[in-house]
Amino acid sequence: MTYEADQADLLRHEKEIAAHQSFDYALFDAAETALLGCVYIDPPEKAGADGEISWWVVDELVDSKVEQALDELVPRWIAADGPFEQPRFLGREISWSDRLAPPEHPDAQVRGGAHCPDLRRTGL
Repeated sequence: MTYEADQADLLRHEKEIAAHQSFDYALFDAAETALLGCVYIDPPEKAGADGEISWWVVDELVDSKVEQALDELVPRWIAADGPFEQPRFLGREISWSDRLAPPEHPDAQVRGGAHCPDLRRTGL
């Protein structure tokens, strides 16, 4: 992502947060001096969900007990406290490649091509 694209993305997120359409939560160490990961709750970009939830941990915590705990906590938390009837957990219920793919035109036809592997949002 270019610097300009990142700035545009941050501006879009800032507007969504101000409008209470998007929410971001940071995971810090006990001393609150190091960012360990984030949880994002966003409006859906594809049909079939009323919210999209994703999260990540820093590279050092990938496959750790911290990441496993977050993987268990976030869906339970959203089910218990979230206002969603159809939450979509990105990278879990829908692959990142499918999520990032442009919407299909109703008249589009699949004509072969390489299959893209799933993308994972697990690091900075």
